[in-house]
Amino acid sequence: MIPYRTLSLSLMCSTVLGTISCVSTAEARQQQQETREDARETRTTARERWDALVTQSFRNRPKTQAHPSLDYWDYSNGLPNVLIYGDSISIDYTATVRAELDGKANVIRLPANGSDSGMIISKMKAMHTSMSDPALSDPWAMTWDVIHFNAGLHDLKYISAGKMDKQKGTQVNSIGTYTSNLREAIGYFREIAPDAALIFATTTPVPEGEPGRFVEDAARYNEAAIDVMMSADVAINDLYSFTLPHLDAWIVAPGNVHFTPAASELQGIEVARIIGHHLDSDGD
Repeated sequence: MIPYRTLSLSLMCSTVLGTISCVSTAEARQQQQETREDARETRTTARERWDALVTQSFRNRPKTQAHPSLDYWDYSNGLPNVLIYGDSISIDYTATVRAELDGKANVIRLPANGSDSGMIISKMKAMHTSMSDPALSDPWAMTWDVIHFNAGLHDLKYISAGKMDKQKGTQVNSIGTYTSNLREAIGYFREIAPDAALIFATTTPVPEGEPGRFVEDAARYNEAAIDVMMSADVAINDLYSFTLPHLDAWIVAPGNVHFTPAASELQGIEVARIIGHHLDSDGD
Protein backbone atom coordinates (compact mmCIF):
# COMPACT_ATOMS: atom_id res chain seq x y z
CA MET A 1 0.00 0.00 0.00
CA ILE A 2 1.42 3.36 -1.05
CA PRO A 3 1.90 5.73 1.88
CA TYR A 4 -0.47 8.74 1.94
CA ARG A 5 2.41 11.23 2.11
CA THR A 6 3.69 10.09 -1.34
CA LEU A 7 0.37 10.97 -2.97
CA SER A 8 0.13 14.38 -1.31
CA LEU A 9 3.52 15.60 -2.53
CA SER A 10 2.57 15.63 -6.22
CA LEU A 11 -0.98 17.04 -6.08
CA MET A 12 -2.42 20.56 -5.93
CA CYS A 13 -6.12 20.71 -5.01
CA SER A 14 -8.71 23.46 -5.02
CA THR A 15 -12.41 23.70 -4.22
CA VAL A 16 -14.73 25.30 -6.76
CA LEU A 17 -18.50 25.40 -6.02
CA GLY A 18 -18.09 22.62 -3.46
CA THR A 19 -16.20 20.32 -5.81
CA ILE A 20 -12.63 19.31 -5.01
CA SER A 21 -10.37 19.31 -8.07
CA CYS A 22 -6.81 18.02 -7.98
CA VAL A 23 -4.05 18.17 -10.58
CA SER A 24 -0.39 17.29 -10.43
CA THR A 25 2.06 20.02 -9.48
CA ALA A 26 3.62 19.85 -12.96
CA GLU A 27 0.21 20.24 -14.60
CA ALA A 28 -0.63 23.19 -12.37
CA ARG A 29 2.60 24.95 -13.27
CA GLN A 30 1.96 24.33 -16.96
CA GLN A 31 -1.52 25.81 -16.63
CA GLN A 32 -0.15 28.88 -14.86
CA GLN A 33 2.47 29.36 -17.58
CA GLU A 34 -0.16 29.09 -20.30
CA THR A 35 -2.34 31.63 -18.48
CA ARG A 36 0.56 34.10 -18.30
CA GLU A 37 1.32 33.61 -22.02
CA ASP A 38 -2.34 34.11 -22.91
CA ALA A 39 -2.35 37.34 -20.90
CA ARG A 40 0.70 38.61 -22.76
CA GLU A 41 -0.87 37.78 -26.11
CA THR A 42 -3.98 39.81 -25.29
CA ARG A 43 -2.00 42.89 -24.21
CA THR A 44 -1.72 45.90 -26.49
CA THR A 45 1.35 45.64 -28.71
CA ALA A 46 3.82 48.45 -29.35
CA ARG A 47 2.61 48.60 -32.96
CA GLU A 48 -1.01 49.01 -31.84
CA ARG A 49 -0.04 51.72 -29.35
CA TRP A 50 1.97 53.53 -32.04
CA ASP A 51 -0.95 53.47 -34.46
CA ALA A 52 -3.20 54.87 -31.73
CA LEU A 53 -0.74 57.72 -31.08
CA VAL A 54 -0.66 58.59 -34.78
CA THR A 55 -4.44 58.49 -35.01
CA GLN A 56 -4.75 60.73 -31.96
CA SER A 57 -2.24 63.25 -33.34
CA PHE A 58 -3.77 63.43 -36.81
CA ARG A 59 -7.41 62.51 -36.17
CA ASN A 60 -8.62 65.51 -38.17
CA ARG A 61 -6.11 65.07 -40.99
CA PRO A 62 -6.63 61.61 -42.54
CA LYS A 63 -4.26 62.21 -45.45
CA THR A 64 -1.38 62.98 -43.10
CA GLN A 65 -2.37 60.14 -40.81
CA ALA A 66 -1.89 57.69 -43.68
CA HIS A 67 1.59 59.04 -44.51
CA PRO A 68 4.14 56.17 -44.72
CA SER A 69 6.63 58.13 -42.64
CA LEU A 70 4.31 57.69 -39.66
CA ASP A 71 4.09 53.90 -40.01
CA TYR A 72 5.53 51.65 -37.36
CA TRP A 73 8.89 50.26 -38.45
CA ASP A 74 10.26 46.74 -38.90
CA TYR A 75 12.45 46.78 -35.82
CA SER A 76 15.76 44.94 -35.71
CA ASN A 77 17.61 44.49 -32.41
CA GLY A 78 20.92 44.29 -34.21
CA LEU A 79 20.80 47.79 -35.72
CA PRO A 80 21.42 51.26 -34.26
CA ASN A 81 18.36 53.38 -33.48
CA VAL A 82 17.81 56.73 -35.20
CA LEU A 83 15.18 59.24 -34.07
CA ILE A 84 13.87 61.93 -36.39
CA TYR A 85 12.12 64.79 -34.60
CA GLY A 86 10.59 67.59 -36.61
CA ASP A 87 7.60 69.20 -38.29
CA SER A 88 5.72 68.30 -41.47
CA ILE A 89 8.83 68.84 -43.60
CA SER A 90 10.47 65.92 -41.79
CA ILE A 91 7.29 63.86 -42.06
CA ASP A 92 7.59 64.20 -45.83
CA TYR A 93 11.22 63.05 -46.03
CA THR A 94 11.33 60.33 -43.34
CA ALA A 95 10.15 57.51 -45.63
CA THR A 96 13.10 58.20 -47.92
CA VAL A 97 15.51 58.25 -44.98
CA ARG A 98 14.22 54.83 -43.95
CA ALA A 99 14.65 53.47 -47.45
CA GLU A 100 18.17 54.87 -47.73
CA LEU A 101 19.21 53.42 -44.36
CA ASP A 102 17.40 50.11 -44.76
CA GLY A 103 19.51 47.38 -43.16
CA LYS A 104 21.77 49.99 -41.54
CA ALA A 105 19.53 51.53 -38.86
CA ASN A 106 16.06 51.52 -37.31
CA VAL A 107 14.64 54.91 -38.32
CA ILE A 108 11.82 56.13 -36.06
CA ARG A 109 10.18 59.54 -36.20
CA LEU A 110 7.90 61.24 -33.72
CA PRO A 111 4.30 60.01 -34.30
CA ALA A 112 3.14 63.63 -34.53
CA ASN A 113 4.09 67.03 -35.89
CA GLY A 114 6.93 68.33 -33.72
CA SER A 115 5.51 71.89 -33.80
CA ASP A 116 7.53 74.71 -32.19
CA SER A 117 10.69 74.43 -30.09
CA GLY A 118 8.77 74.77 -26.83
CA MET A 119 7.05 71.45 -27.52
CA ILE A 120 10.14 69.27 -28.02
CA ILE A 121 10.55 67.98 -24.47
CA SER A 122 6.85 67.43 -23.76
CA LYS A 123 6.27 65.59 -27.04
CA MET A 124 9.33 63.42 -26.51
CA LYS A 125 8.26 62.56 -22.96
CA ALA A 126 4.74 61.71 -24.15
CA MET A 127 6.10 59.35 -26.80
CA HIS A 128 8.56 57.61 -24.48
CA THR A 129 6.07 57.26 -21.62
CA SER A 130 3.49 55.70 -23.89
CA MET A 131 5.82 53.40 -25.83
CA SER A 132 7.77 52.16 -22.79
CA ASP A 133 4.58 51.39 -20.85
CA PRO A 134 5.16 48.02 -19.07
CA ALA A 135 1.53 47.15 -19.75
CA LEU A 136 2.45 46.68 -23.43
CA SER A 137 3.30 43.18 -24.56
CA ASP A 138 6.56 44.49 -26.07
CA PRO A 139 7.42 47.89 -24.52
CA TRP A 140 10.34 49.93 -25.78
CA ALA A 141 13.66 49.09 -24.17
CA MET A 142 15.94 50.85 -26.60
CA THR A 143 18.57 53.56 -26.57
CA TRP A 144 19.04 56.21 -29.24
CA ASP A 145 22.24 56.20 -31.26
CA VAL A 146 21.43 59.25 -33.41
CA ILE A 147 18.87 62.01 -32.81
CA HIS A 148 18.21 64.21 -35.85
CA PHE A 149 15.98 67.10 -34.80
CA ASN A 150 14.53 70.35 -36.02
CA ALA A 151 12.18 73.11 -34.89
CA GLY A 152 11.77 76.56 -36.39
CA LEU A 153 8.96 76.93 -38.92
CA HIS A 154 6.35 76.91 -36.16
CA ASP A 155 8.39 79.27 -33.99
CA LEU A 156 8.70 82.06 -36.49
CA LYS A 157 5.09 82.07 -37.72
CA TYR A 158 2.57 84.75 -36.70
CA ILE A 159 -0.88 83.76 -35.42
CA SER A 160 -4.09 85.76 -35.05
CA ALA A 161 -7.38 84.17 -33.91
CA GLY A 162 -5.97 80.72 -34.58
CA LYS A 163 -4.91 81.51 -38.15
CA MET A 164 -1.61 82.53 -39.68
CA ASP A 165 -1.43 86.28 -40.20
CA LYS A 166 1.92 88.03 -40.32
CA GLN A 167 0.28 91.47 -40.48
CA LYS A 168 -1.97 91.28 -37.42
CA GLY A 169 -0.71 88.19 -35.63
CA THR A 170 1.70 87.56 -32.77
CA GLN A 171 4.85 85.53 -33.35
CA VAL A 172 4.85 82.13 -31.65
CA ASN A 173 8.36 82.46 -30.21
CA SER A 174 10.89 85.26 -30.26
CA ILE A 175 14.48 84.40 -31.17
CA GLY A 176 15.41 84.63 -27.51
CA THR A 177 12.72 82.15 -26.48
CA TYR A 178 13.58 79.94 -29.45
CA THR A 179 17.26 79.65 -28.55
CA SER A 180 16.44 79.08 -24.89
CA ASN A 181 14.09 76.24 -25.86
CA LEU A 182 16.75 74.70 -28.07
CA ARG A 183 19.30 74.72 -25.23
CA GLU A 184 16.81 72.98 -22.95
CA ALA A 185 16.05 70.41 -25.66
CA ILE A 186 19.74 69.64 -26.10
CA GLY A 187 20.07 69.11 -22.36
CA TYR A 188 17.08 66.80 -22.38
CA PHE A 189 18.37 64.77 -25.33
CA ARG A 190 21.72 64.31 -23.61
CA GLU A 191 19.98 63.25 -20.43
CA ILE A 192 17.93 60.50 -22.10
CA ALA A 193 20.60 59.47 -24.64
CA PRO A 194 24.04 60.48 -23.35
CA ASP A 195 25.88 58.50 -26.03
CA ALA A 196 23.75 59.58 -28.99
CA ALA A 197 25.04 61.75 -31.82
CA LEU A 198 22.88 64.90 -31.99
CA ILE A 199 22.24 66.48 -35.39
CA PHE A 200 20.26 69.70 -35.82
CA ALA A 201 18.60 70.33 -39.20
CA THR A 202 18.28 74.00 -40.10
CA THR A 203 14.81 75.28 -40.95
CA THR A 204 13.96 75.14 -44.64
CA PRO A 205 13.40 78.44 -46.47
CA VAL A 206 10.17 80.44 -46.43
CA PRO A 207 9.00 81.44 -49.93
CA GLU A 208 7.73 84.87 -50.90
CA GLY A 209 4.01 85.32 -50.28
CA GLU A 210 3.77 82.92 -47.33
CA PRO A 211 0.81 84.21 -45.25
CA GLY A 212 2.15 83.69 -41.73
CA ARG A 213 5.90 83.96 -41.99
CA PHE A 214 8.45 86.52 -43.16
CA VAL A 215 11.03 85.25 -45.64
CA GLU A 216 14.01 86.71 -43.80
CA ASP A 217 13.05 85.13 -40.45
CA ALA A 218 14.09 81.65 -41.57
CA ALA A 219 17.68 82.84 -42.07
CA ARG A 220 17.63 84.86 -38.83
CA TYR A 221 16.36 81.98 -36.72
CA ASN A 222 18.78 79.57 -38.36
CA GLU A 223 21.71 81.86 -37.60
CA ALA A 224 20.70 81.96 -33.93
CA ALA A 225 20.17 78.19 -33.83
CA ILE A 226 23.57 77.50 -35.41
CA ASP A 227 25.24 79.59 -32.68
CA VAL A 228 23.49 77.45 -30.06
CA MET A 229 24.50 74.21 -31.76
CA MET A 230 28.11 75.22 -32.20
CA SER A 231 28.41 76.23 -28.55
CA ALA A 232 26.86 72.91 -27.50
CA ASP A 233 28.95 70.83 -29.93
CA VAL A 234 25.89 69.61 -31.86
CA ALA A 235 26.34 68.64 -35.52
CA ILE A 236 24.45 70.66 -38.14
CA ASN A 237 22.61 69.46 -41.22
CA ASP A 238 22.12 72.65 -43.24
CA LEU A 239 18.90 71.79 -45.07
CA TYR A 240 18.25 75.50 -45.52
CA SER A 241 21.30 75.95 -47.74
CA PHE A 242 20.63 72.61 -49.43
CA THR A 243 17.07 73.66 -50.36
CA LEU A 244 17.40 77.41 -51.01
CA PRO A 245 18.83 77.26 -54.58
CA HIS A 246 15.87 75.12 -55.68
CA LEU A 247 13.12 76.78 -53.63
CA ASP A 248 10.91 78.04 -56.46
CA ALA A 249 11.04 74.70 -58.29
CA TRP A 250 10.59 72.54 -55.17
CA ILE A 251 7.64 74.16 -53.35
CA VAL A 252 4.20 72.62 -53.90
CA ALA A 253 2.60 76.03 -54.62
CA PRO A 254 3.54 79.73 -54.49
CA GLY A 255 3.78 80.96 -50.92
CA ASN A 256 3.70 77.42 -49.47
CA VAL A 257 6.49 76.15 -47.19
CA HIS A 258 5.91 72.50 -48.20
CA PHE A 259 7.69 70.64 -50.97
CA THR A 260 6.81 68.32 -53.81
CA PRO A 261 7.32 64.56 -53.31
CA ALA A 262 10.35 64.67 -55.59
CA ALA A 263 11.91 67.49 -53.56
CA SER A 264 11.15 65.74 -50.26
CA GLU A 265 12.86 62.64 -51.62
CA LEU A 266 16.01 64.63 -52.39
CA GLN A 267 15.92 66.14 -48.90
CA GLY A 268 15.51 62.65 -47.44
CA ILE A 269 18.54 61.39 -49.36
CA GLU A 270 20.56 64.27 -47.94
CA VAL A 271 19.33 63.63 -44.40
CA ALA A 272 20.20 59.93 -44.75
CA ARG A 273 23.65 60.84 -46.02
CA ILE A 274 24.32 63.02 -42.98
CA ILE A 275 22.95 60.43 -40.53
CA GLY A 276 24.88 57.65 -42.29
CA HIS A 277 28.09 59.61 -41.88
CA HIS A 278 27.57 59.77 -38.11
CA LEU A 279 26.67 56.09 -37.95
CA ASP A 280 29.87 55.22 -39.83
CA SER A 281 31.95 57.51 -37.62
CA ASP A 282 30.49 55.89 -34.50
CA GLY A 283 31.46 52.48 -35.74
CA ASP A 284 35.10 53.43 -36.43
